[in-house]
Amino acid sequence: MRFVLFIGVVSIFADMTYEGSRSITGPYLAVLGATGTIVGFVGGFGELLGYGLRVFSGRLSDRTGQYWPVTFFGYIIQMAAVPLLAIAGRWEIAAALIILERIGKAVRNPPRDVMLSHAGSQIGQGWAFGVHEALDQFGALIGPLIAAGVLFERGQYQTAFALLAIPAVLTLSFLVITRLQYPKPSDLQAEVQNVETHGLPRIYWLYLAGAVLVACGFTDYTLMAYHFQKTGAVPSDWIPLFYSLAMAVSGGGSLLFGRLFDRLGIGVLIPLTLISSLFAPLSFLGSTFVALAGVALWGLGMGVHESIISAAVAVMVPANRRGSAYGIFTTGYGVLWFVGSAAMGALYDVSIPGLVVFSMVVELAAIPIFIAVARRMPRVRAVP
Repeated sequence: MRFVLFIGVVSIFADMTYEGSRSITGPYLAVLGATGTIVGFVGGFGELLGYGLRVFSGRLSDRTGQYWPVTFFGYIIQMAAVPLLAIAGRWEIAAALIILERIGKAVRNPPRDVMLSHAGSQIGQGWAFGVHEALDQFGALIGPLIAAGVLFERGQYQTAFALLAIPAVLTLSFLVITRLQYPKPSDLQAEVQNVETHGLPRIYWLYLAGAVLVACGFTDYTLMAYHFQKTGAVPSDWIPLFYSLAMAVSGGGSLLFGRLFDRLGIGVLIPLTLISSLFAPLSFLGSTFVALAGVALWGLGMGVHESIISAAVAVMVPANRRGSAYGIFTTGYGVLWFVGSAAMGALYDVSIPGLVVFSMVVELAAIPIFIAVARRMPRVRAVP
């Protein structure tokens, strides 16, 4: 748990940086002259690279065993990209930096999650990743509040991006401290008997099929913020506050559903997916406070799915294959996120109700798959 908390502190400041940025990149792109299609594409393509490139960093980590160096490289790229948005004078430059930030996250996530899974083998994977995600989302709550405070004081977007350089520096500082405290996180790995010792089990691929449908149906907050700005459904200085609420709900949900995952298994995703699918009609068709409820459901679904993905893969896959497993899994997740985000961005310019229907149909299609996974999960559960 101590290692989980150390990494959690790193994530607090990291999320404070890049989630503070992401809470205002949609309106920022709009101010710089981007269209809805462009915003949807940038958000989706960023997530495509942010998830898709993890297959390479995951395999590299497994083959070399250099989990810490790969993690550091990714954090440095990500933390540098956000403050540079302050000097982007064109939407093309801003878009490139937004995408670069996602690339940094792609590089550092698989090796970091492998290190967390070693600690999770002792305290429960759901609890380890749930606690980490809650701390992660605490930072994601504070970052947008910083951005909102700047805008509330009639500051410019550039000022907000520049101010986020402070938590970026703190992120790298605490990462160094954690590395010095835990040079070999693999020593935390409890001896666990895995059902599958070679390759990746069939249930892993089945679970991946359901998760990519969820990803396809979740739009990036960039497009939601763009909608709020364009329609006036939400006041401009409230938009980052809405994102903070989503992160708060996400963090609390991660703790709850992480513990439930350890006790009940992956079946907890079934009611979660059903409930969170309502985010689209509430966010894109509702007035201010209805949209607020939609954003909260969006945050719940996004945060919990991401924490349970890491926990479930750690249970399904042997320790020496987890970097590759995380990379492959999140590549599929990112590809379908890109397809869905690009489609919804295009639909937004044509028919907002069409966007809502697309999102809900794709989300709900994942439920039968999760039911099938839940029925098979006990056969591969690894209990320390």
